Amino acid sequence: MPAQHESKQHESKARLLDAALHLIRAKGYEATSVDEVCESARLTKGSFFHHFDSKEELAVAAAQRFGEKAEGVFSGAAYHANADPLERLLGYIEFRRSLLKGELPEFTCLLGTMVQETYATHPSIRKACDRHISRHAAMLEADIAEAKKRHAPRARWSPASLALFTQAVIQGAFVLAKAKQGPEIADDCLAHLERYLELLFWQHTE
Repeated sequence: MPAQHESKQHESKARLLDAALHLIRAKGYEATSVDEVCESARLTKGSFFHHFDSKEELAVAAAQRFGEKAEGVFSGAAYHANADPLERLLGYIEFRRSLLKGELPEFTCLLGTMVQETYATHPSIRKACDRHISRHAAMLEADIAEAKKRHAPRARWSPASLALFTQAVIQGAFVLAKAKQGPEIADDCLAHLERYLELLFWQHTE
């Protein structure tokens, strides 16, 4: 019985987090209310406050859940099988392009959405978003460092800065997709990023 109760508690928390992921990606943090999260999750406010002390605490946990889900998606992607680290990096961009499908909330980034709204007003949310965006960039940094060593050893830029630059382009592409109300402009931006990366490395190949 206790194990069953614990399982139900875990399920209700997951439902609240998944509801928050969808609503915040669709409407933003400030426009999403606790009542709407509960209604979407089909749970009571009592259940909400059993798991979270506030909407802010929910947002921090949602950032964690989003980061973990993204890590699972990207860690299992086929581009990791490429032997050449540059091909892995380019494969990462291609994989990101392949995810630009469905409605805007389905492919835009929860972390980028929240940090734009909360960076000056909710430090704990900003830190959570920064942590997971930086962690994702660090995942790329190892491939970039290896590709630099192999293809552009004399280049003066750092792998860490290029890894963060990729995230800046991707987050900007999501902003434009929202402004234009469709994924086409985001796909164009990522195609330009891919071409830039090719030039950045291959100009040092000779």
